[in-house]
Amino acid sequence: MKVLVQRSGKASVVVNNETIGKIDSGLVLLVGFTDGDDLDKIKYLVKKVINLRIFPDEEGVMNKSILDFGGSILSISQFTLYADTSKGNRPSYIKAMKNDESSRLYDLFNEELSKYIEVQTGKFGADMTVNITNIGPTTIMLEK
Repeated sequence: MKVLVQRSGKASVVVNNETIGKIDSGLVLLVGFTDGDDLDKIKYLVKKVINLRIFPDEEGVMNKSILDFGGSILSISQFTLYADTSKGNRPSYIKAMKNDESSRLYDLFNEELSKYIEVQTGKFGADMTVNITNIGPTTIMLEK
Protein backbone atom coordinates (compact mmCIF):
# COMPACT_ATOMS: atom_id res chain seq x y z
CA MET A 1 0.00 0.00 0.00
CA LYS A 2 1.22 3.46 -0.90
CA VAL A 3 -0.10 6.83 0.21
CA LEU A 4 1.32 9.99 -1.34
CA VAL A 5 0.65 12.80 1.16
CA GLN A 6 0.51 16.43 0.07
CA ARG A 7 0.01 19.34 2.43
CA SER A 8 -2.62 21.40 0.71
CA GLY A 9 -4.52 24.65 0.62
CA LYS A 10 -7.66 24.42 -1.46
CA ALA A 11 -8.11 21.12 -3.27
CA SER A 12 -10.96 19.57 -5.20
CA VAL A 13 -11.89 16.62 -7.37
CA VAL A 14 -14.18 16.90 -10.37
CA VAL A 15 -15.93 14.06 -12.23
CA ASN A 16 -18.07 14.77 -15.32
CA ASN A 17 -17.87 18.54 -14.70
CA GLU A 18 -19.22 18.12 -11.15
CA THR A 19 -17.17 18.82 -8.02
CA ILE A 20 -17.63 15.73 -5.86
CA GLY A 21 -15.10 16.49 -3.12
CA LYS A 22 -13.26 19.56 -1.87
CA ILE A 23 -11.30 20.87 1.10
CA ASP A 24 -10.13 24.33 2.11
CA SER A 25 -6.92 23.18 3.81
CA GLY A 26 -5.38 19.96 5.04
CA LEU A 27 -4.02 16.97 3.19
CA VAL A 28 -4.53 15.45 -0.23
CA LEU A 29 -3.88 11.71 -0.22
CA LEU A 30 -3.24 9.70 -3.38
CA VAL A 31 -3.84 6.07 -2.38
CA GLY A 32 -2.80 2.87 -4.17
CA PHE A 33 -3.02 -0.80 -3.29
CA THR A 34 -1.08 -3.93 -4.23
CA ASP A 35 -1.47 -7.66 -3.55
CA GLY A 36 -1.13 -8.51 0.13
CA ASP A 37 -2.62 -5.25 1.39
CA ASP A 38 -5.13 -5.67 4.20
CA LEU A 39 -6.87 -3.94 7.10
CA ASP A 40 -3.72 -4.05 9.29
CA LYS A 41 -1.74 -2.11 6.67
CA ILE A 42 -4.61 0.33 6.29
CA LYS A 43 -4.75 1.00 10.04
CA TYR A 44 -0.96 1.43 10.18
CA LEU A 45 -0.93 3.99 7.36
CA VAL A 46 -3.97 5.86 8.66
CA LYS A 47 -2.11 6.35 11.97
CA LYS A 48 0.97 7.54 10.05
CA VAL A 49 -1.09 10.03 8.04
CA ILE A 50 -2.94 11.57 10.98
CA ASN A 51 0.21 11.80 13.12
CA LEU A 52 2.58 13.03 10.39
CA ARG A 53 4.00 16.33 11.64
CA ILE A 54 4.15 18.44 8.50
CA PHE A 55 2.12 21.51 9.54
CA PRO A 56 3.78 24.62 11.01
CA ASP A 57 3.71 25.40 14.70
CA GLU A 58 3.70 28.96 16.10
CA GLU A 59 7.37 29.36 15.15
CA GLY A 60 6.90 28.11 11.59
CA VAL A 61 8.52 24.71 12.23
CA MET A 62 6.78 21.66 10.77
CA ASN A 63 5.82 20.24 14.13
CA LYS A 64 2.03 19.75 14.05
CA SER A 65 -0.10 16.93 12.72
CA ILE A 66 -3.31 17.55 10.83
CA LEU A 67 -5.16 16.77 14.06
CA ASP A 68 -3.23 19.56 15.82
CA PHE A 69 -3.39 22.02 12.94
CA GLY A 70 -6.95 21.45 11.74
CA GLY A 71 -8.33 20.93 8.28
CA SER A 72 -9.59 17.92 6.42
CA ILE A 73 -8.48 15.29 3.94
CA LEU A 74 -9.19 14.76 0.26
CA SER A 75 -8.55 11.08 -0.53
CA ILE A 76 -8.10 9.99 -4.15
CA SER A 77 -7.64 6.42 -5.40
CA GLN A 78 -4.48 6.25 -7.54
CA PHE A 79 -3.49 2.88 -9.00
CA THR A 80 -0.72 4.56 -11.01
CA LEU A 81 1.36 4.80 -7.82
CA TYR A 82 2.33 1.21 -8.72
CA ALA A 83 3.53 2.07 -12.23
CA ASP A 84 6.64 0.16 -13.33
CA THR A 85 8.74 1.64 -16.14
CA SER A 86 11.75 -0.66 -15.76
CA LYS A 87 11.11 -2.30 -19.14
CA GLY A 88 10.57 0.80 -21.23
CA ASN A 89 8.59 3.99 -21.54
CA ARG A 90 5.12 2.48 -21.34
CA PRO A 91 4.22 1.93 -17.68
CA SER A 92 3.04 -1.46 -16.51
CA TYR A 93 0.48 -1.56 -13.72
CA ILE A 94 0.74 -5.29 -13.00
CA LYS A 95 1.68 -4.57 -9.36
CA ALA A 96 -1.51 -2.56 -8.79
CA MET A 97 -4.30 -4.49 -7.09
CA LYS A 98 -7.28 -5.43 -9.27
CA ASN A 99 -10.40 -3.22 -9.17
CA ASP A 100 -12.89 -5.06 -6.93
CA GLU A 101 -10.49 -5.73 -4.06
CA SER A 102 -8.78 -2.36 -4.43
CA SER A 103 -12.15 -0.58 -4.34
CA ARG A 104 -13.07 -2.45 -1.15
CA LEU A 105 -9.76 -1.53 0.53
CA TYR A 106 -10.07 2.10 -0.59
CA ASP A 107 -13.49 2.25 1.09
CA LEU A 108 -12.04 0.68 4.26
CA PHE A 109 -9.14 3.16 4.22
CA ASN A 110 -11.54 6.12 4.04
CA GLU A 111 -13.80 4.66 6.73
CA GLU A 112 -10.82 4.21 9.06
CA LEU A 113 -9.56 7.73 8.33
CA SER A 114 -13.05 9.16 8.96
CA LYS A 115 -12.85 7.96 12.56
CA TYR A 116 -10.33 10.76 13.18
CA ILE A 117 -10.99 13.55 10.69
CA GLU A 118 -13.36 14.78 7.96
CA VAL A 119 -12.65 13.00 4.68
CA GLN A 120 -13.76 13.95 1.19
CA THR A 121 -13.15 11.48 -1.64
CA GLY A 122 -12.92 11.10 -5.35
CA LYS A 123 -14.78 8.38 -7.22
CA PHE A 124 -12.99 5.06 -7.47
CA GLY A 125 -12.20 4.12 -11.08
CA ALA A 126 -13.47 7.40 -12.53
CA ASP A 127 -11.59 9.78 -14.79
CA MET A 128 -11.03 12.61 -12.31
CA THR A 129 -9.64 16.10 -12.47
CA VAL A 130 -7.82 16.75 -9.20
CA ASN A 131 -6.95 20.36 -8.36
CA ILE A 132 -4.31 20.68 -5.64
CA THR A 133 -2.67 23.72 -4.14
CA ASN A 134 0.42 22.08 -2.65
CA ILE A 135 1.70 24.13 0.29
CA GLY A 136 5.44 24.13 0.92
CA PRO A 137 5.52 22.24 -1.36
CA THR A 138 5.32 19.33 1.00
CA THR A 139 4.94 15.86 -0.54
CA ILE A 140 5.75 12.63 1.31
CA MET A 141 5.40 9.00 0.22
CA LEU A 142 4.25 6.54 2.88
CA GLU A 143 4.41 2.84 2.17
CA LYS A 144 3.68 -0.35 4.08
